[in-house]
Amino acid sequence: MPNQRRILVVDYDPTWARTFAALRAPIFEVLRNIASAVEHVGSTSIPGLAAKPIVDIDVVLPSRAEIPAAVEKLATLGYVHCGDLGIPEREAFYSPAHLPTHNLYVCVQGSVGLANHLAIREHLRHNPSAVTAYGQLKKQLADQFPTDMEGYGAGKTAFLLEVLKKEGFSDADLCAIRDANLKK
Repeated sequence: MPNQRRILVVDYDPTWARTFAALRAPIFEVLRNIASAVEHVGSTSIPGLAAKPIVDIDVVLPSRAEIPAAVEKLATLGYVHCGDLGIPEREAFYSPAHLPTHNLYVCVQGSVGLANHLAIREHLRHNPSAVTAYGQLKKQLADQFPTDMEGYGAGKTAFLLEVLKKEGFSDADLCAIRDANLKK
């Protein structure tokens, strides 16, 4: 059954970078002894890209061994762990209601989920024509699937897989990413 919340894709907003910075500060503070980075990923991290106004954050851990400590420390900030949601070595969290809307993930360094986010971000940051095409696609899909997050996500999959193919992802990784994207 489709998610009934309206999918809203808006033009790029430069305040998204400031929102990320404000969200990042307390996260990095509690995880500074175990996280190697806290990355702004997703569409809001790409200057000029139309996006849903939801900041995506990846906390990078050196190994799976740090995940339990990260879960415990993030709970002190009000984050609720909700498992890997079908993406190996990437743990998702519900964010505290009093903060700006965002998605938080804890990712293991070298994992496909993290590599996927970083490769798409870097590709788009260096390819303005891809930013334009992807932004137009996202707006079209939001109009076509206004309350169907699965349809919206599935509609973006071919574009994202093409980017990842250009970035050198293996066929096996592309298949795994495709399967994960189409399960949402």
